[in-house]
Amino acid sequence: MDVDSAFDLILQGGDVVDGTGAPRRRADVGVRAGRIAAIGDLAAAATPPGGRIDVSGLVVAPGFIDCHSHDDWAVLDTPDMAPKVSQGVTTVINGNCGISLAPLQSEELPPPPLNLLGGGYRFGSFAEYRDAIAAQAPAVNVAAMVGHSTLRVRHMPNLDVPADAAQIAAMRADVEQALRDGALGVSTGTFYPPAAAATEAEVIAVCEPLSRLGGVYATHMRDEGNQVMDAIDESLRIGAALNVPIVISHHKLVGKQNHGRSEQTLAHVRAAAARQAVCMDCYPYDASSTMLRAERVDICDRIMITWSKPHPEASGRYLEELADEWGCSRREAAERLLPGGAVYFIMDDNDVRRILAYQDTMIGSDGLAADARPHPRLWGTFPRVLGHYARTLGIFTLEQAVFRMSGLTALRFGLRERGQVAQGFHADLAVFDPDTIIDRATFDEPETPCEGMRHVFVGGVATWLDGAPTGARPGRFIAERVGQAS
Repeated sequence: MDVDSAFDLILQGGDVVDGTGAPRRRADVGVRAGRIAAIGDLAAAATPPGGRIDVSGLVVAPGFIDCHSHDDWAVLDTPDMAPKVSQGVTTVINGNCGISLAPLQSEELPPPPLNLLGGGYRFGSFAEYRDAIAAQAPAVNVAAMVGHSTLRVRHMPNLDVPADAAQIAAMRADVEQALRDGALGVSTGTFYPPAAAATEAEVIAVCEPLSRLGGVYATHMRDEGNQVMDAIDESLRIGAALNVPIVISHHKLVGKQNHGRSEQTLAHVRAAAARQAVCMDCYPYDASSTMLRAERVDICDRIMITWSKPHPEASGRYLEELADEWGCSRREAAERLLPGGAVYFIMDDNDVRRILAYQDTMIGSDGLAADARPHPRLWGTFPRVLGHYARTLGIFTLEQAVFRMSGLTALRFGLRERGQVAQGFHADLAVFDPDTIIDRATFDEPETPCEGMRHVFVGGVATWLDGAPTGARPGRFIAERVGQAS
C-alpha cells in the first residue's frame, strides 16, 4: 500500500464490513477521485483536503443498494431523496413490478398500478429517462429496468387480451433499445391488471433481447397466494427459456391459508437454483403496500388506506373503520375509495424471517414515495434489517445483513465495481453505529428517520454527515453492467 498517495478523504479507525459477508476488520479507508483508493493503516498518510473523519466504534460498509424501489419519478421530483439517504442507501434500482417511467409519454396518469409512481410519464425512450437523471443529479445513484406493463400500455389499446404479433414485435424492439440505452433488464408484473392477460409465451417473446444482450428478468409473479407454486414455476420457465438470471420480487405468502408455506417455496427455489440462476428480494415487514383492490379485502384482516382520489381524507385510516362509519361492507367501502392505495396486513412474520434468512435473498424497500401516507418501509427498511432482524432477532450476522443489502445485490444485478468496500471500487459508503442502528418509521408515523446512521457517501461525496443531510447530489445513472453485450 502506498501511504504517501494523496487522498481526498480518510475514514479513520472504523470496523470495515466489506459487503462480501467476511468478518469485520479494523481499518482506515482512503478515498480519492470518487473511488476507494486504500484500505488499511493510513496513519502515515498526509491529511487530505477532506480531512480525517474519526469513525472509531462505527461500521464502514458499502452504501446500501435498494434492489426493489419505485423511485422512478422521485429521483427527479425530490432529488434530495431523504427517505433513502437517511438509511444509508446510495443506489436505487427502479423499474420494478413491470412499471417503468420509460418508454411512455402520457399527459394523464396511466392506469393502475402505473399511477403509483406519482407522475412523470414524459419520456419517449429509455435514453431520455437516463439523460433526465444525469441532468437532475439526484442524491443517489440510479439504475433501472424497463417494465413490461409500461410497454403494454404504450402499444396496446386493449390490455385485457394477450398481445398480438405486431404488438409483441413493438414491445420487443423497445426492450432491445432500452437494454442498449442502459437498462439492467426487464421486469414484469403479471399480478396486476395491465399485464394479467399476458401469456407466458408473450413475456418470453417480448423479453427475447435479454438472451442476446444480457440483463436480469425480475418478476412480480402472477400469484403470491394459493397459486404461488404455479407462479414460481412459470417464472422459472421464462428464465430458462431466455437463459437469463431471475429475480423473484418481494417474495411473500399472502392470506392466512398460505402462512407457513415459505418452507415449501424456498425449498423449491433452492432446488431450481442448482440448475439455473434464480434469487429473490424481500422487505422486512409483514404488511404489503400497493394499489387498492376491492377483491383482496376478503383475504386480509386489516387494510390501511394510503391514498384515495375520491376521498383524500381517508389517508391513514383503516378500511374497517371507514366501513363502519359509512354503514357498508368493507368491500363496498373499498370500491368507494377507488382509485387508491393501501397497506395490507396480510403476511406472517415467521415467513418474513425465513425468506430474509434464505441464502440468496436481497433487501429491497418496495417503498412508494408518492403515497400520501407511505408504508414505513420507505424510510425504515435497511436499518430495520440491521437493528431488528440482525441485532435483536439474530436471524443472520451483521456481516450477512450488509452483504444482502450491498454485495449480493451488485452481484445479482451485475453492477460493476459497486457493493463492496474494496480498493478501486466506487466510494459509495454507509457509516453507522452497529449498537444503535434501528428504524423509527411506524405505520402511525411512517416518515420518521432511523437512528444510528452517521455518514453516507456517494462517489466520495457526503450526502449525510453527522446524522444530517448535506444537500449534496452526487448521484449518477448507472448504465454499465457486468456481462453487458454491445
